[in-house]
Amino acid sequence: MRDILVTLIVFGFLPTIFKKPHRGALMWVWISVMNPHTQAWGFATTFPFAAIIGGVTLLTLIATKEPKNLPITSLTWIFIAFVLWMNVSTVFSIYPELVYDQWSKVMKIMLMTFVVIMLIRTKDHINWLIWIIVISLGYYGVKGGIFTVVGGGVDMVLGPEGTFIGGNNEIALALIMTIPLMHYLQTISPKLWVRYSLTAAMMLCALAALGSYSRGALLAIAAMVAFLWLKSRHKARMGALFMLAIPPALAFMPAQWTERMDSISDYEEDGSVQGRFNAWWMAYNLAKDHPLTGGGFEVITPALFWAYAPNPTDIHAAHSIYFQALGEHGFVGLGLYLLLGLYTWQTGSWIIRNTKKLEEYKWASSLATMIQVSIIGFAVGGTFLSLLYYDVPYYLMGTMIITRVLVEKELKQRALSLAGKKGKGSPRHLGTLEPSPPQPITRDSS
Repeated sequence: MRDILVTLIVFGFLPTIFKKPHRGALMWVWISVMNPHTQAWGFATTFPFAAIIGGVTLLTLIATKEPKNLPITSLTWIFIAFVLWMNVSTVFSIYPELVYDQWSKVMKIMLMTFVVIMLIRTKDHINWLIWIIVISLGYYGVKGGIFTVVGGGVDMVLGPEGTFIGGNNEIALALIMTIPLMHYLQTISPKLWVRYSLTAAMMLCALAALGSYSRGALLAIAAMVAFLWLKSRHKARMGALFMLAIPPALAFMPAQWTERMDSISDYEEDGSVQGRFNAWWMAYNLAKDHPLTGGGFEVITPALFWAYAPNPTDIHAAHSIYFQALGEHGFVGLGLYLLLGLYTWQTGSWIIRNTKKLEEYKWASSLATMIQVSIIGFAVGGTFLSLLYYDVPYYLMGTMIITRVLVEKELKQRALSLAGKKGKGSPRHLGTLEPSPPQPITRDSS
């Protein structure tokens, strides 16, 4: 039944892409983030839904007469540079015969990220994109939260098998990133039942993240809570809310969960943590020998661990977005990736700064703030996970680009319109003096 449902949804919406190309981008995000076919049991589990959706969307992008230019900002150029550098590091990879599969997978993600940025162009498109991400991940959060409540938090919450978020740590981080996006949708929804439903979903996602037994997720939650409190205009109210909500949630979890979280302070005796440190040193030592391009996509091999790791027999993936970028793409790749995060943040700050006093752009300010909160969670939680190519952060980066370009364009039009009205009503308009120029929009370096 699930196989048929997913197939009907995909093929039912495919024809609409030709009329409204942005729906292809939204369908791609849904199929790539939620991976709904993994929830089936029959033919749908291996059916190439993503390839079909991506192919139709690309064909429509080429054929459509609608505007399809790539919005150009400083952040866009850094993203382009990062993608190009991944190709450079592939050319100079240590094991060129091994990298094709991973290179192909990553380039498809990056290509479709560019497509999403090109096709999502309006406020409504942006909100639909956020809804798609929230629904796609919220499904697993609600499901995992109920599982945690019913089971008393004894059993571990896992994500959909065979995806970026299949492991307990990965699904926890994805759900943590989703909670701020749910809060954004609360701020723009006029319907009370939607806001209440999102509140329940946020609580269940938080419980699911705790039920994953992920220590990195706990640190990411703490960082997000601290940032939300700092950004809040009502610090006392927000602090009281956290004090009422967090202790009961922690107290609900069983003793074995508490013991695992307490092991954070005993990292020197934790084999999992020491394995991560070993992988980090391996990536760093490898990058010292290949400082520009790193080792390429496939560097988790016994030979390279024997050459570069302190403990050559303890072979692990990088377990860090930063050391993964360093080991696979060198110091240049790591630098570009860090710039990508920095300029995504600065783009959000520009949006907030230029819209916070304008009621009609309150949505943009709220969205930028909540994406920044998600970025905080990913930056902290990603320290311990190999999620360099996880697509959701790139979609959120793209959302920042689209929102900034849209807001900047509308604010310029608004300034010109106000200046024109002021000029027409001014005595100078009838004389020989030129009208005063419109006030420029505040910019930053991003």
